[in-house]
Amino acid sequence: MTGSASCDLGWSLQKAVYGQLSNDTGVAAALGTPARIYDTAPKRPTFPFVTFGEWRVAPLSGAPDTFEHDIKIRVFSRYEGRKETRLAMAAIHGALHDAPLVPVGRSLISFRFLFADIFLRADGRTWNGIMRFRAVDTTETID
Repeated sequence: MTGSASCDLGWSLQKAVYGQLSNDTGVAAALGTPARIYDTAPKRPTFPFVTFGEWRVAPLSGAPDTFEHDIKIRVFSRYEGRKETRLAMAAIHGALHDAPLVPVGRSLISFRFLFADIFLRADGRTWNGIMRFRAVDTTETID
């Protein structure tokens, strides 16, 4: 499969993830309505907000036309402590872990949370939470 096709597979799943997050009431409670979810952070954001981080797509060994996605979602907060970041991350986990996402042209096999990390950025006032998920999808029809 060509590199551009792999990118398209990631885009279809990213749209499904975005739709799931933006329609989730817990995520809206944590990130506002409409939820502040971006592909790239705006120049002057309202906190808290979420961006899509690194996203890697690779063929799954031994499974024709099946792909593994390594997805990072980043939470940014300027709350004086980790609480707001943790609440947003809990809402995102609730919305995505084992979610029945439907990427266009694909069948989702699994969407699983792997780990999370929270740290204070170098500016000394912005908390950054990073969540990592693993998804597997295919063009095969799943019954």
